Amino acid sequence: MKNTLRNKTVVITGASSGIGEAMARTYAAQGARVVLGARSAEKLEQLTAAIRATGGQAAWCAVDVTDAAQCKALIDTAVQTFGGIDVLICNAGISMRALFDDVDLAVLHRLMDVNFWGTVNCCKYALPYVQASHGSIVGISSVAGLHGLPGRTGYSASKYAMTGFLETLRIENLKKGLHVMVACPGFTASNVRFAALTADGSQQGETPRNEEKMMTPEEVAGIVACGIRRRKRLCLMEIEGRATHFVKKFAPAFLDRMFYWVMSKEPDSPLK
Repeated sequence: MKNTLRNKTVVITGASSGIGEAMARTYAAQGARVVLGARSAEKLEQLTAAIRATGGQAAWCAVDVTDAAQCKALIDTAVQTFGGIDVLICNAGISMRALFDDVDLAVLHRLMDVNFWGTVNCCKYALPYVQASHGSIVGISSVAGLHGLPGRTGYSASKYAMTGFLETLRIENLKKGLHVMVACPGFTASNVRFAALTADGSQQGETPRNEEKMMTPEEVAGIVACGIRRRKRLCLMEIEGRATHFVKKFAPAFLDRMFYWVMSKEPDSPLK
């Protein structure tokens, strides 16, 4: 796995923190040329400097993935700096926690803009370069993209949309040597839940779950790299994801009840 991404140019969105930052550091240490995108120019500049200080190759471009022109600028940065793209990892994303009864529709639009349209925008401009390298496009999805997650209507919908888009992209490119993978981490100890939107669009500010029992961003980064090496279609990372994928085929109603029960046990759960 250590040589999976050596001498490959890897573009990562949402790279300033959490899973994206872990990927950037891990893959650069493995010898990849990483190109980092996120909204915070300051954090990207600091991360790029840290990677270069340890002998890695990195470039950055501040990008809001909901803006197609900014996504093009990120891809242009990769091509102009390193000559092409071998892997695009669409990791930028936001979550939410509210019942559909209560949520402002603007919150759902925001989830779709970032999680779905952010993926579409980056893929549009990266596609010819990844096709040319016979490389990989990876979408960081979620267990919520396998089965509806109560209290996360916008999040589940956006991840389902991402999956449908990427699966279709894979089929369209069957004869072009393009690898497309949907990666589904379980609950991960990152800042995505701290920034999750509530019913009115404000950030919840704290996580309702025990971080100590979650996967680490570094573990996710390693599993994704292994999935790229094996050119997997679907990358399920822990027992929750594999169980969801299996049980959904045979007992979807049971899975509904289990998801409701689990999510209702969260502190301050919106489920009654």
